[in-house]
Amino acid sequence: PVKEPLGHMADAARVFAYRLLRIARFDQTPLAGFDENAWAAVAPHARRPLAAVVDELIAVRRATITLIGSLDEAAVGNTGIANNTPVSARAICWIIPGHAEHHLGILRERYHVTT
Repeated sequence: PVKEPLGHMADAARVFAYRLLRIARFDQTPLAGFDENAWAAVAPHARRPLAAVVDELIAVRRATITLIGSLDEAAVGNTGIANNTPVSARAICWIIPGHAEHHLGILRERYHVTT
């Protein structure tokens, strides 16, 4: 049961980073949402070794941190539309770790995973 939330965290971080990049680059194209439950139903996370899922999550987080660190003030100040909702690049920079912390909290509470 631990692999699925970790895999979801990696999937969602990729989507959020993509949105961040598009908005930070002043792309005003509205960005679609995604159905996390539909993704979870077909995701391979449960069939993969735990170490592989963790390695993937670490790689995605490192890439995301590098992307955030590359943005200047103009880029993070830009806004766009994601999932039919106005959002700034700056907000996405906070949404990404907030989403991860939310799921780490669930792992701590339900599965007694220490982080």
